[in-house]
Amino acid sequence: MSTIISPSVLSADFANLERDIKMLNKSQADWIHIDIMDGQFVPNISFGLPVMKAIHKHATKPLDVHLMIATPDNFIDDFKNAGAEILTVHFEVCTHLHRTLQSIKDKGMKTGVAINPHTPVSLLKGILNEIDLVLIMSVNPGFGGQKFITDSIDKVKELRSLINELNTKTLIEVDGGVNLETGKQLVEAGADALVAGSFVFGSDNPAKTIQNLKNL
Repeated sequence: MSTIISPSVLSADFANLERDIKMLNKSQADWIHIDIMDGQFVPNISFGLPVMKAIHKHATKPLDVHLMIATPDNFIDDFKNAGAEILTVHFEVCTHLHRTLQSIKDKGMKTGVAINPHTPVSLLKGILNEIDLVLIMSVNPGFGGQKFITDSIDKVKELRSLINELNTKTLIEVDGGVNLETGKQLVEAGADALVAGSFVFGSDNPAKTIQNLKNL
């Protein structure tokens, strides 16, 4: 299976968001990654439901929604209604993670669990069979354009071994500092999906950059 590429619109041109979404529609991107930040769980605020609904209006590819918010359980219905197909919550804020994942499934969305750089993948062992996608953060969440944390490669390897051991179909996605060099290392370590923001939208030819990532 070729690598899934999920460009992050956090790095898109917000003044020309429709244009950039249409570019992603025509590109080889598989998903469209949307980072929702609340200024509480992470020290930044991105955009909320109205902007996501506008993106959904123009997008023809699945919306891969990453909730970097303190109270995700309060908004599961809202993000379903706004067009999310994959809804990823953070392990660090979900006191009752199993219940949160069940709520996401009950709404017909794929379940994702994100872990921060300091969170061990071993903590997911007891619930991995409930998770469609694990998002390994390879930077500290909250801002685009950060330097890749190299220990993330070992986390991908460890998670791949755990998935194989438990025989689940969980996908491994990685977000943060992804470029052609780090992307290749992550794919070789066992990553299924790569999120890339500034590397895609900061390039001279974003569609070509997506193609290059796709071919890793």
